[in-house]
Amino acid sequence: MPTARGTLTWAPAPAHPELLAPPVAAVAATVPGLLVAEIDPTLADTAALCEAYDVDVAKSANCVVVAAKRAGVTTYAAVMVLATHRADINGVVRRHLGARKISFAPHDDAVRLTGMEFGGITPVGLPGDWAVLVDDAVAEAGEVCIGSGVRRSKLVLEAGALLALPNAERLALANPT
Repeated sequence: MPTARGTLTWAPAPAHPELLAPPVAAVAATVPGLLVAEIDPTLADTAALCEAYDVDVAKSANCVVVAAKRAGVTTYAAVMVLATHRADINGVVRRHLGARKISFAPHDDAVRLTGMEFGGITPVGLPGDWAVLVDDAVAEAGEVCIGSGVRRSKLVLEAGALLALPNAERLALANPT
């Protein structure tokens, strides 16, 4: 039966900074139980990862970076949602952030501002002023597989550790797909 760990070989993330984006490596020791596993970077996308490594798609959480605008000011946030769910970006997330307009952050902005690779962005190590919005389903999923900041590895941690990240909040912000 698939799990968040699948068939990957996991090790303590702080001991393997070479498998982490620099901002993630800088804070890895502060996240309890954070594990890392090396993967084939061509299999980093959720569907391919889950199939190749027997990771449970219902235990795989994606990080979506959004840009919220109000009165000419843009703020960024990370939205954590299970791969089996779809976040209500234009409704719940926009209202929660107090934005008049919200969109997915442009690729180049997301990479530049996070110091992470596109397709590997994770809430671990994000800029300190970013909100981290964790969907209820993620918070209740137990152990989850998430990005590591790079496409050549993945992290696994208890979902509760996501809620302990700076500026993290739990919300009902997604629906099953």
